[in-house]
Amino acid sequence: MKNIQNQKGFTLIEIAIVLVIIGLLVGGVLQGQELIENSRVKQATKDMNGTAAAVFAYQDRYGRVPGDDGPTATIQGRGTSWSSANIGGNANGRLQVNNNQAFNGAGESGTFWRQLKAAGFIAGDPADTAIAALPTNSWGGLVGITTANMGGNLGGNKVCLSQVPGSASIAIDGELDDGSGATGRVRATQGTSGVNTNPSNAVLGGGGVYSEDNVYTICYRM
Repeated sequence: MKNIQNQKGFTLIEIAIVLVIIGLLVGGVLQGQELIENSRVKQATKDMNGTAAAVFAYQDRYGRVPGDDGPTATIQGRGTSWSSANIGGNANGRLQVNNNQAFNGAGESGTFWRQLKAAGFIAGDPADTAIAALPTNSWGGLVGITTANMGGNLGGNKVCLSQVPGSASIAIDGELDDGSGATGRVRATQGTSGVNTNPSNAVLGGGGVYSEDNVYTICYRM
């Protein structure tokens, strides 16, 4: 009889307390994840606006477009940070980066980032080449540049982010533009998870609506 009496279970109050604690822990985890995602979105918009600001500051200082500034032999005389062998553009008065060069550092894409680094407007080593010359974004993708058309009518210099989740793309486009990936200053190309998908002239169909199930490359006209 003593053994039976000593084998007591949890009371309803004890079970209720455990369930409340579990609920608080789950709620805290979910809230923490939301805060992390919000901070990534804020950093992404900061990256886009910061790149645009760096371009304008470079033009104010040197009177040239970063990436096109050159030739190399001329700008190497600006100082030690400008000593890289491939730091100059072709100096034809305009930045030239097609969509297929946005994330591989080819064309004047690499020189664009090297010159901004050499001038001190963004962090990094000006000697980095190819993909290594490009900054990374909040989701492990890259920050790139393109001057090719997107959506048929958005030309000019655009800063791009690859591997952006759908929910974050909605937030970024809503903050910087009109919320549609097919119109305005922000255009989107559906990407592949884990891949730095190049921007495309053929942007989102379906009214430019983002799906939270997909990832995107999004580009912002500076």
